[in-house]
Amino acid sequence: MRVAFYAPMKSPNHPVPSGDRLMARLLIRALELGGHQVDVASEFRTHVSTPEAAAALEPVIGAELERLRLRWKSGPRPELWFCYHPYYKSPDPLGPAISAEFAIPYVTAEASYAAKRDRTGWAASQKLVGEAIMRAAVNISFTERDQAGLAAAFPQARLAGLKPFIDTALFEKVSPAPDPRRLMTVAMMRAGDKMDSYAMLAKALRLIEDRPWTLAVIGDGPMRQEVQALFADVPGRIEWLGERTAVEIAELLGRGGLYVWPGCGEAYGLAYLEAQAAGLPVVAQQTAGVPAVVEAGVTGLLTPDGDVAAYAAAVAGLLDDRQRRDAMGQAARRFVLGQRSLATAAQLLNGILRDSAATGVT
Repeated sequence: MRVAFYAPMKSPNHPVPSGDRLMARLLIRALELGGHQVDVASEFRTHVSTPEAAAALEPVIGAELERLRLRWKSGPRPELWFCYHPYYKSPDPLGPAISAEFAIPYVTAEASYAAKRDRTGWAASQKLVGEAIMRAAVNISFTERDQAGLAAAFPQARLAGLKPFIDTALFEKVSPAPDPRRLMTVAMMRAGDKMDSYAMLAKALRLIEDRPWTLAVIGDGPMRQEVQALFADVPGRIEWLGERTAVEIAELLGRGGLYVWPGCGEAYGLAYLEAQAAGLPVVAQQTAGVPAVVEAGVTGLLTPDGDVAAYAAAVAGLLDDRQRRDAMGQAARRFVLGQRSLATAAQLLNGILRDSAATGVT
């Protein structure tokens, strides 16, 4: 099919790296592997921080809709609209209108809906998200948590699941040579959940200073100085590696011994899959969407949400038990390379579209 792909939160062509951009690109590649012709339909970003800013976008939305209509009146029309990650701060105001006008199926991936946002001024944006979910031929969720949330809010919506995945090609080329004392983290340095995770990690590591660990941090961002300040009292143990290419990240992870990232508020975290693909066991929290990417007790350890002492104990336990750590690292690599590859996801996604979205227009 000719697929019109749209990511209202962040275009796959956006210059700033993030998990959202990476997943958008992975979905496009999975669609292409399935034989579909994918076109990024629009670069228009609806992501805003306030309801007032959302209302101000309405004139621009109308102009963008007209641009798309004119474009497809004279050229090949899409046969399916695929929207990635619509939610209250970045709804899709384009796809439902276009799919209705051109009589094509509408599909969402990682849509989310939170009724509590209606009480905080976001009712208009939430209404757009809800209408899109109900219109969709299928709504694809990446975690059981998200799918259950959609089912509770919209019992009549058509739902399907697709586990988070990565392109494993770079990691298949890596021959893990782990340094058993080298802890690894890959994360942007920005306010919010990321900063909360850095803060929790710093607190946990201070509790196990008696162990001979080092921490290598891959990532950068607007709060780099604040992040570094969190670890200022453990001098000589932290290696700040900055932003790195995908090839460099794969190679660096392959030389690590343990991946540590609490994962406060993580939707799921593709970095966990990348670390496991390189042969690293994970220590994270049993929170949000993290259980969708880490097999607790098999490929890593998941500790209670917010329990710094438990998190520190889990890291210390794997540092002290090389046999268990090595077994988990090997299981982690098998798990991702065998079950969470781009090729596997492409087959599953193609099946979802064939069975649900391509059977007709809703």
